[in-house]
Amino acid sequence: MQEAPREPTMPVNGPARVLVMVEQPLIVEVIKLTLNHGVYVTREAQDVPEAAAMLGDWRPHLAVLDMDIGGDRLLEHLAGAGDGGPLRTPVLALTRRGDLRTKLAAFEQGVEDIMSIPFSPEELLARVLVITRRALGESIPFNPVQRLGELEIDILHRRVRAGTSELHLTGLEQSLLYLLAANAGRVVTRDEILEALWGVDYVSESNVVDRHVRNLRAKLQNDWRKPRFIATVPGRGYRFVPTFSDPEPAST
Repeated sequence: MQEAPREPTMPVNGPARVLVMVEQPLIVEVIKLTLNHGVYVTREAQDVPEAAAMLGDWRPHLAVLDMDIGGDRLLEHLAGAGDGGPLRTPVLALTRRGDLRTKLAAFEQGVEDIMSIPFSPEELLARVLVITRRALGESIPFNPVQRLGELEIDILHRRVRAGTSELHLTGLEQSLLYLLAANAGRVVTRDEILEALWGVDYVSESNVVDRHVRNLRAKLQNDWRKPRFIATVPGRGYRFVPTFSDPEPAST
């Protein structure tokens, strides 16, 4: 049976508005960077009261909620009244608990979709595009390519252009690149990378992060001694360098 079209939640005047309430700041930045592939503007909330206030004042077209930090409590705030009658903000729920009971409970509470953390940028983007299209009654423009410093990233084909070189990434390499690039200018520790890409319950080899960073660097033709895109911060982790030449030493 074909699904009946939904009534639009509210008209879009300009970019679609997305409220993000997620515990990890690194993941928030990945969401914001990924949504740059569409015409979205994002705002982040630190907790349930702040998010509830934004729902009333800002009236987002979509809420991306971390169910593990109170997203379930926020769902009761997602009905409001406007000139055209009741409004409802569609929800993409995120959770670190991937069991069926958690997912069924979220759907019972009215979420449009639920996704486990960790997730890939391409999966997030696909689900957001589908939810907003159904909720708004119109498609949000999608641009598969965006430029990050001197890198040009094509999320649709997992392709990256660095200068005159074009390379293809695995799904995990693409997720790693988005994580580092979304948090450009700050050090991302090995533990943070491990949690964001493999999850808190992953039992890793001692060098799994370093090995994947090394593989990504090799494709980017990145010499760690003269970093083009990924700088090593000894004893701490890695920092994304958006240009070929970075005046700041890698060890600071």
